[in-house]
Amino acid sequence: MATADKWGTANSIGRQVQIETVIVEATLQQKVKEVEKLQEQGHVVAMVDGSRSNSLALVAADVGIAVGARTGIAMEAADIDLTKDNLEDVVTAIDLSRKTISLNHLNLLFACVHNFLGISMATAAPFLLGFILQPWIAGTIATCSSLGLVLSPYLLKNYKRPKKLENLEINGIRVDQ
Repeated sequence: MATADKWGTANSIGRQVQIETVIVEATLQQKVKEVEKLQEQGHVVAMVDGSRSNSLALVAADVGIAVGARTGIAMEAADIDLTKDNLEDVVTAIDLSRKTISLNHLNLLFACVHNFLGISMATAAPFLLGFILQPWIAGTIATCSSLGLVLSPYLLKNYKRPKKLENLEINGIRVDQ
């Protein structure tokens, strides 16, 4: 954690969120250098902040997350904008994005299988099965496929945030500030 706060405040927050390395009274340049150092070591860096003064560090990070940003600069610099000042929302955002990506992979798999089977069936049916696929049947199959892809995001409607937020870790990935 790199913060401009004094030692007592920074260590207290660091202990609460179980962060071992705390850099106190850090300037913006120190924060940007810390982000770049972690990137050079091969880490994917997410910078979490909400103040206008740290916008450069938000931009330098692989993922900038503005928490409770009330300034346009921080909101514009960040990749993700969380409206509340709640660190647990960062973990929830990461978990929700993982679920969204998983759903996208499922949609891609469904579309590939549908197209592979649909094209194969449409071209091979006259030769192998002795019938020609009627246009209305093909249109119905295509519509059902499109409806499945359009309606699948509604699976996220019942999303529940992770219950275990104490250690700020999901699936083996630790979220450091």
